[in-house]
Amino acid sequence: MGKKIILDPITRIEGHLRIDTSVDNGEVVEAWSKGEMFRGFEAMLVGRDPLDAPVITQRICGVCPVSHAVASVKNIESAIGLVPAANGVLLRNLILGANYLQSHILHFYHLAALDFVNVEDILAYDGNDPILLELKSWVGQEVRSNKILPAAPFLPKLDGPYPTGNPWNLSALSHYLEALHIRKEAHKMAALFGGKIPHVMTIVPGGVTCGVDPETVEDFRMRLVTVRRFIDEVYLKDVLAAAALFPEYAAIGRGVGNYLSYGVFDEGNATWLGAGTVISGRYEPLDAGRITEAVAASHYADRSPLHPSQGEIKPQTGKADAYSWLKAPRYGGQAMEVGPLARMIVSYHAGNPEVQKGVNSLLSLSGLTMENLPSVLGRHAARVLEASLLAGRMEKWLNALEPGRPSVAPYVARASGSGQGLMEAPRGALGHWVTIENNKIARYQCVVPSTWNFSPRDDAGIPGPVEQALIGTRLPEDSKGLEVARIVRSFDPCIACAVH
Repeated sequence: MGKKIILDPITRIEGHLRIDTSVDNGEVVEAWSKGEMFRGFEAMLVGRDPLDAPVITQRICGVCPVSHAVASVKNIESAIGLVPAANGVLLRNLILGANYLQSHILHFYHLAALDFVNVEDILAYDGNDPILLELKSWVGQEVRSNKILPAAPFLPKLDGPYPTGNPWNLSALSHYLEALHIRKEAHKMAALFGGKIPHVMTIVPGGVTCGVDPETVEDFRMRLVTVRRFIDEVYLKDVLAAAALFPEYAAIGRGVGNYLSYGVFDEGNATWLGAGTVISGRYEPLDAGRITEAVAASHYADRSPLHPSQGEIKPQTGKADAYSWLKAPRYGGQAMEVGPLARMIVSYHAGNPEVQKGVNSLLSLSGLTMENLPSVLGRHAARVLEASLLAGRMEKWLNALEPGRPSVAPYVARASGSGQGLMEAPRGALGHWVTIENNKIARYQCVVPSTWNFSPRDDAGIPGPVEQALIGTRLPEDSKGLEVARIVRSFDPCIACAVH
């Protein structure tokens, strides 16, 4: 007889997410991804000056505000025909890159890795390392008090198989703390050109207002060296260690097998990581006209499906068959996975030699293959690979900056127009669409990475990517949902973004 496993809320993610699963004979046969809130940022923007959009949309998320800033200014630039200054494009890449690096490190160490670590092993530690002694104290207090302490978010945890008596547990916990300091360096990098973080002040239509100061450039470069060293010497090795300890997760959580990227990090008339789709193993260039959003299972009353440029926000509580505040984005009617794995797969199939070399090297080191790259382990591997490649690319953008040259183009308002801003946030494809009438925003729509990945069923009843990734998962008889949580967190959900 079947049973239900419900995780509500899913912890160590951004936002409020509930996952329901139906399990029969030890296998997940149905899954429902439920965004549990409504925010209404798009409705807030109607009637405002277009210049308000980059400021307001950044508040959708405190983890990836830079992505919303860049998508929003590209959106406005598209609508008014503004070409950003070359220095401004490079500075945007650097601010966004810094935000990517901290986000990827955050995801692995502070959100997902604890699903694979037996934190109680620290209680047996008898060495003199001050970091591990501090962790031992924290975990010991948690065990004694049987509650979560603000300083030590390790316990309680879902029961399940964890490695015991393994050096991995101690090193991963030590790197958990080290990663906090590395993320701080990445935040400082973003703030050097962005003014502050989160919610940067300098990214505007036309470029970046901070200009190119050689001293600031070198400050940024010095911090990048520190972050890059951690990625290549610590983060990568920890992902490889996890792959060796949990090889079964190379075959768990595959998902839809369709991948979408809008392209990101502008370089001339192209992007460093390219735009396109891979469906059934075949690469095709991106056609943004094929994007739609459906609402059959969403708490909205608008017509469905609609292209985002025509999207509407009409909340409808109590709607029959609706179970999520997320809409259901589709590309040509198909559910698509987005994120670092999708970017690596799309760029690999599009012939990006840097990505192809990196993927082939990672597969050799990890023991993964192209066939099992779409998996829980594959998503973690793709994320660290992207971080490593990006940190190296950022050196080239620093070297291309030209002190004394303008970093922002003059803004000239246009009374009416429509545009789109397509780019990639750390978690995947991010699109903003705007319609301007009488110098005001008449319509504004966002389709966010976790809206793609955590979407509910669409008008045809097709489950979203995470729902499909869960279906078919084998669970131990006494499972409390640890396997489900590991799959869900591999997508790095940001539900506050998804419901915006």
